[in-house]
Amino acid sequence: MAYRLHALYGAILVVLVSSTDALAGPADQAQAADSAQPQTPAAAAPQASAAKTLDAVVVTGTKRVTPLQKTPVAISAINAETLGKERVMTVQDITKLVPSMQATRQGDHDVITVTLRGIGNDQAKTEYADPEVAIFVDGVYSPRAEAAAGLLLDIESAEVLRGPQGTLWGRNSTVGAVNFQTTKPEIGSYFGNAQLSVGNYNAIGARAAVNLPISDTFAMRVAFVQEQHDGYVDYQNPIGQLPSVDAQRAAYAASGGDPALFQPINPNLFVTRGDKYNAQDQSAARVSALWQPNEAFSWNLALEYFRDRGTPSMNLMQKPRAGQDFWSALIDTAPYIERDGYALRSRMDWDLNDRMRLSYIAGFSRLDGSSTYDQDSGVQVPTSFTTGATFQEDRTNGSKYKSSSHEFNLASTGTNTLDWIVGLYYATENNSMRFDIPLFNGTQQGTVGWQGSFIQPKETVDSYAGFGQLTWNVNDAWRLTAGARYTDDQKQNVGGRGWGWAYNPAVPQVPISTGTIPGPGNGFNVSTVNDGKYSHNQTTWLLRTDFDVGKNGLVYASVSTGYKSGGLQDGGATFGHEELTNYEIGGKFSFMEGRLVWNSALYYMDFKDFQLSAPVTFPDGNRGLGFNNVAGSTKVWGYESELSALIGENDRLNLTVSGIPKKELGTLLYAGSNDYQGLPACPPVSGISNCMNVSGNELPHAPDFALTLMWEHDFHLGNGGTLTPRFTAHYETESWLSVFNLGNEDRQKAYGRGDISLRYEEPERRWWASAYVQNVTDEKTRTAAGRFNAGDGQYLWVSQYLPPLTYGMSIGLNF
Repeated sequence: MAYRLHALYGAILVVLVSSTDALAGPADQAQAADSAQPQTPAAAAPQASAAKTLDAVVVTGTKRVTPLQKTPVAISAINAETLGKERVMTVQDITKLVPSMQATRQGDHDVITVTLRGIGNDQAKTEYADPEVAIFVDGVYSPRAEAAAGLLLDIESAEVLRGPQGTLWGRNSTVGAVNFQTTKPEIGSYFGNAQLSVGNYNAIGARAAVNLPISDTFAMRVAFVQEQHDGYVDYQNPIGQLPSVDAQRAAYAASGGDPALFQPINPNLFVTRGDKYNAQDQSAARVSALWQPNEAFSWNLALEYFRDRGTPSMNLMQKPRAGQDFWSALIDTAPYIERDGYALRSRMDWDLNDRMRLSYIAGFSRLDGSSTYDQDSGVQVPTSFTTGATFQEDRTNGSKYKSSSHEFNLASTGTNTLDWIVGLYYATENNSMRFDIPLFNGTQQGTVGWQGSFIQPKETVDSYAGFGQLTWNVNDAWRLTAGARYTDDQKQNVGGRGWGWAYNPAVPQVPISTGTIPGPGNGFNVSTVNDGKYSHNQTTWLLRTDFDVGKNGLVYASVSTGYKSGGLQDGGATFGHEELTNYEIGGKFSFMEGRLVWNSALYYMDFKDFQLSAPVTFPDGNRGLGFNNVAGSTKVWGYESELSALIGENDRLNLTVSGIPKKELGTLLYAGSNDYQGLPACPPVSGISNCMNVSGNELPHAPDFALTLMWEHDFHLGNGGTLTPRFTAHYETESWLSVFNLGNEDRQKAYGRGDISLRYEEPERRWWASAYVQNVTDEKTRTAAGRFNAGDGQYLWVSQYLPPLTYGMSIGLNF
């Protein structure tokens, strides 16, 4: 790590020393929709200059560059300035800025799962499950959930599109899509920026980017980032918690153990030093290029690398044992992540004439990874080496996710009575992984409770689509839009096997290791044969009308459908696709000559065959990932409102309000999850061992009301510099953390969190410095929950939590 940091800071120093030009003043980036080139993305205009910039935001949510206030879609557009000031590093950090958006980190695979408008899938973290909210970078889809945990690098804007986006955006955008626009090279200009930061938990960060004008037709941009901090979760010392040897011997004897086989618990099996859980050590680099040989053609190309050597996010006890800190755990599996990602993205645009533009968007990616995770969370202290607790390690021995996508679209340009776009799309995935679970009674020294290995050598996805959308400009103020997309999805598992423990007394009971090839000779039998095929085709559509209300207002009404394909699960069985119909009305208004912007939407969603998945135990004792299609209708309605205001010349205010009063699950009689121990026994027809009826329960991550307020004020100093305090506050009412709705432990109570910062910018805007505090009240905010069965009807609850209070300082240079 030290070598990488030295190299990183050395590179920044070279960039700083080589800079000779001051950064040019902020240019007005807002252009007319059809004359703008696609490489100039949304929301690039700084919010901090003049009042008119509040209405200068442009977006690409309709696959063409349009002003946000004239785009009849519920979109949140977040520019680079806001992303930086709010210290947005991953998808999870955006949620407080977007109405109806939630996210949680899942520990054993260390992924981020996203919920939008109350719809999501916390178990969309394996090679089987797909998300409900699609993640795009420069219009290229990132299919696996691990990509959402990646470090955001040199992002010009983030657009969050709410509601079904299947007509134009395609795969798995059932309830919405997030499109990150990276900063593109600019021809003819040399400029850049660099930033260093430090903070508590030994946080160190470095970022830099430089734009290189190579010729009159060619430019490049180089950007890199390194972010790291120590883990938030301290190691508990087993000494003082483990019972005496005599007490261990008595507990072992009481369980019926053979006294001759007794052995004391080895305290060295517990982890007390090294990298802690919830640590960050991530870096990324990108080289991008723009070739524009003439006004009619442009080609943007980017090559990107991402490296993760942090640690997973640990489940913490909601009520720690006496004498133990909240941010601590009794750990018997050391944390580990090794993840490397590579991506190549390309976009070519040809203006065939003054009426048509042809675009080709392509992407190729590969993500390799391995990890270890303490799934038992240290919630129980063993009473002997085979009793009182459970040892469970969840281990990704290795995973390789390869994907590519290609899209051709032809769109009208200029001013037309009919605006149209048609396109063809193809995406493919080729995934493989091995995931092991050793689960032992007591400790690693104990007896096997169960252990298994899930080996998937080849899982493929092929998705074909054709789409089109037409807008009829009836007159200067009224438009009608219709669109449709036909999708054909095919999935296949070749050679996948689940191996489960055969309980052969002649085989030594030791945890399965990464080098073990499971088979009868070492105690394993095939528990599931996963070979299978799935295919389905579906047409999704959109109908919309929108009207201008004067010069500064827009209202719209739409009906649209969304779709997510089904697939294969353990055992080779298939699960069905899900469908969504969304009814929405909305309005976008500017007041006070653009000094106040107010956008709102009201929606109702009707889901059919909504997909839920969870790790489950089968009647024969083996385990796997199970899927259900919820029968009947899952119904959600809610509202969203975003307001931006420039008050006077020095105050800026942003307010987002949302609520989901109705979030009712359809009919699901047999819902199970190994993360929720102690559920009632299931009837044989269910196919799983434990479950409960969750029909009509409320969906998780869907508060009745949520609010985020951001305010900042510029103090203009005598030297010409600017001092800007910034305050961000978020409040939301209570919400469930699972579909089980199991009481107070299974919900996040109403809470508030606040962030503050103070930024100084020197008169020429060549450098700046800031200090920040995030989560100033040190609020303990749950994002997921689970429970362990402690016996006698007692349960020990754990949760994932947002980070504790953090603080630090940053300094940046523009050149």
